[in-house]
Amino acid sequence: MNEAPAQPELAESNRPLAEQIRRTLADEILAGRLPPGTRLDEIALAERFRVSRTPVREALREMASAGLVEHRHRRGVFVIQIAGRRLAEMFAYAAEMEAACARMAALNMSRSEREELLAIHLDSHSHVLAGDVDAYDTANLRFHEKLFRGCHNRYLIDAALAARSRVAAYRRAQFQVGDRLATSFAEHSAIVMAIVRGEAEAAAQQIRAHLRHSHDTSLSLLDTRSMAEEEPTT
Repeated sequence: MNEAPAQPELAESNRPLAEQIRRTLADEILAGRLPPGTRLDEIALAERFRVSRTPVREALREMASAGLVEHRHRRGVFVIQIAGRRLAEMFAYAAEMEAACARMAALNMSRSEREELLAIHLDSHSHVLAGDVDAYDTANLRFHEKLFRGCHNRYLIDAALAARSRVAAYRRAQFQVGDRLATSFAEHSAIVMAIVRGEAEAAAQQIRAHLRHSHDTSLSLLDTRSMAEEEPTT
């Protein structure tokens, strides 16, 4: 396995350290650069990212929750083969939580909140045109969090955020596939229009479709990676 490049100091970034580490490692796992069976050593990762072991542990816990790694008793943390059924269940759970948020947001959002959601959505179009996955991923997170908070139910917001965290790595990775940035933006457009119009059931249906497409694209990405891993070397 090729050595991963040294990472710059993370402390000055606005993103929490654990989130940056999780995102980097998840990207490498889903791209096949850290294949199943790879051991992720806390000390080595702390040295690589120039941080303490605390954010590394947090990142590994989040990745275990997402089904990317597993803790093996007295052996450490290892990258595992992603289970299709588990992935489907996580996306289905996230879809239902987000659909509930979208339904209530369509009913409960104030006019200014709807305008803010629309503005966040429109601002993300420049990232689609530029093909900037990192920038769109950040804008996408802002969009969904704004939508969640628009439901005005703190318990549902917490549940939606927790569900989203489980599939965050896959949702980010799938932006690398084909024209997914453009189709994601179009799906957001349909969600926003339903919410702006106060069409609760339409908003729920649109966000379920959005998550279904994210799941399908994630599966396509994983299938492509699996085929690449199975190709004989010459």
